[in-house]
Amino acid sequence: AAVIEKFEPLTHVYDAIHHFWQHPRTRRGLAAGIFFVYLAGLFGIEANRQGWLPPWMAQITPLNHFQAIHLAFTLILGMEVIELILTIAGSLSKSLGKQFEVMALILLRDAFKELSHLPEPVNLTAGIGPVIHIASAGTGALCIFICLGFYYQWRTHQNYITDPDERMRYVMSKKLISLGLIALFVGIALRDLAVFSRTGADMAFFETIYTVLIFADIALVLISQRFMPSFHAVFRNSGFVIGTLIMRLSLSAPWPWDIAASLFAALFVLALTWATSYFGPARLRKPLPRS
Repeated sequence: AAVIEKFEPLTHVYDAIHHFWQHPRTRRGLAAGIFFVYLAGLFGIEANRQGWLPPWMAQITPLNHFQAIHLAFTLILGMEVIELILTIAGSLSKSLGKQFEVMALILLRDAFKELSHLPEPVNLTAGIGPVIHIASAGTGALCIFICLGFYYQWRTHQNYITDPDERMRYVMSKKLISLGLIALFVGIALRDLAVFSRTGADMAFFETIYTVLIFADIALVLISQRFMPSFHAVFRNSGFVIGTLIMRLSLSAPWPWDIAASLFAALFVLALTWATSYFGPARLRKPLPRS
């Protein structure tokens, strides 16, 4: 406990970042920035089609206008991942809800990504494969959205930590993990951007971030067991991490298994939420009636 409290100044850095990110002015600025990036992407793609760009820029600029849509939704997804990292310091149930939101956005992003496979002007002479992929990704996102609604209705607050000092140390531990993940997010983003600007290669940024988050999830389980050693808490927290692991592993699965795996993860977490709420700690400890 004394070791954690030595890092308290770093938790103030997290608080400052969190306050800045949640400020309405920041949100409006980011939304406007993504819109202008979308317009700049359309202009840059058209300029490349007309041969107006220098060779080094033409090498990394696509020729399909639909790629501008993919770029915009990639930036939106990046914002949501940052939001996900920042919610780690909050309750586990809130963080898990954000996982649902990010997964739904990933599927929507995949749907828009399929547009880049269509020719310009749009026609389906080569087959309806892209339409099937778009429909399945959109349906998967809708199903996860519905699961999210039920999840927020069924989740309950489980007060596993009653000591205020212990609760403070637990929150501080999660803030330190969140701060470390933010630093990794920025570092990986700058590295991949530098490689892309030189070669135009896709560095699978989100897959890398989600791999890092898997290790962070395991760390959170181990830390939570230090502060919440009861069977009910360990089972609930570990089960939630299993659900998020399946979601993240689905990113590397081929179609349609990626959608099936993400839906299974959502249903698993939903069932776990209901079970741990209905069979709370008090009910599990309920004594047998005397005969």
